[in-house]
Amino acid sequence: MRLSHRWSRAAARFDDENLVSCSGLVPVMALAEQAGLSDLVSDAVKITDPPIASTGVNPAGKIASVIAGMAAGADSIDDLDVIRHGGMKRLFDGVYAPSTLGSFLRAFTHGHALQLASAARRLLVSLAERTPILDGADALTFVDIDSLLRRVYGKKKQGARFGHTKVGGYPVRLRGLSPLVATLSTPIAAPVIAGMRLRSGSAGSGRGAASLLTQALTTAKAAGATGRLWVRADSAYYAGAVVTAACTAGAWFSITVVNNAAIRAAIATIDADAWTPVEYPDAVQDPDTGEWISDAEVAETTYTAFAGTQHEITARLIVRRVKDKNHADALFPVWRHHAFLTNTTLSTVDADVTHRQHAIIETTFADLIDGPLAHLPSGCFNANAAWAICAAITHNLLRAAGCLTSRFHAKARGSTLRRHLITVPARLARPQGKPVLHLPAHWPWAQHFTTLHAAASSPPTAA
Repeated sequence: MRLSHRWSRAAARFDDENLVSCSGLVPVMALAEQAGLSDLVSDAVKITDPPIASTGVNPAGKIASVIAGMAAGADSIDDLDVIRHGGMKRLFDGVYAPSTLGSFLRAFTHGHALQLASAARRLLVSLAERTPILDGADALTFVDIDSLLRRVYGKKKQGARFGHTKVGGYPVRLRGLSPLVATLSTPIAAPVIAGMRLRSGSAGSGRGAASLLTQALTTAKAAGATGRLWVRADSAYYAGAVVTAACTAGAWFSITVVNNAAIRAAIATIDADAWTPVEYPDAVQDPDTGEWISDAEVAETTYTAFAGTQHEITARLIVRRVKDKNHADALFPVWRHHAFLTNTTLSTVDADVTHRQHAIIETTFADLIDGPLAHLPSGCFNANAAWAICAAITHNLLRAAGCLTSRFHAKARGSTLRRHLITVPARLARPQGKPVLHLPAHWPWAQHFTTLHAAASSPPTAA
């Protein structure tokens, strides 16, 4: 591809008031309004005593502006100015400046963040009623919970503390903030976010997990998860309160256990002939060494966890063992063991393979980091908490839009959805008084855009 000589010295002028660069926000925000975004936020978020008198006015419009900016690719407060170019103010009412939105977010308290989180859960339920965002939830729904550490550099950023994470497979301590996330997915539907909670960087991974899990399970049922619920988590969430929360909701659970003396003693009771070879359909990464492996052996025993506490439970301890390559020259195999506690009724092999698929939550983290959570943009902790919840709403809204578009887009990454459907340039026109969006000829995903636009423009069907 080569630039035409005729246009190599062309002048550049930003003067077209009828042009927009992200016309895909039209069907996406139409879908948000169909799902009741404005009403849900208006009913839930009440900023009655803001630092600046006008800050608490129209929280629904301001939250919608933040979400629209995130959907268009904004990952900082200044980037929210992307919704104010060209003819955007003709397409949308109540378009706010980044400075106004920043002041609004900084007016949030912990209570306001909880109110916004409540609206986010109710919006997910509404989206599930209108789109196949949780297709297959009538049979089986996975509830995965995990946390990540988002590194920050400003020493004055509220809540920024040193926490543990891994970089390149090595444990390190970084200054940051730690969002706790619960996702819902099915065997045929990509993950959506049922709950997100921002914590200080030094917070233990399991802090607040039980209460967030309870909310996520309640949301799943309200969103149409009438089939089996299955909670999955790693060893950071091996806690009695987490297991009890799953059992109280009538859900299956499979949670990686901490490798302590009691667990090692239980593994030692497994008969040598009980181990079953299993080959995974895809290679998996050893969590200790970072090496990729493709086969292992599994077995199980019965184990009583949290003995002597109110959370005591007897369940299946399923163990996966792989050969330790550090002792490849040993006369007899040296094994590395990885175990999880579960109350599922699946076979040992099927339970192990499905538990390992908990890693699907990492795809959601990748989407968030490649989008709105590239930064936690404010110095105010509660503003960042509100920003994180808006990021969760945006993720779910884009996932719902993708489900209305095609099978491919139903599971596509957020960056792909933005490139194919959101950041599409268009010229505004009104021939004979009827508004028209003139989009690029030969747009590669024109049919997909048309499908989404038609779905978002039609009245919602009864659930």
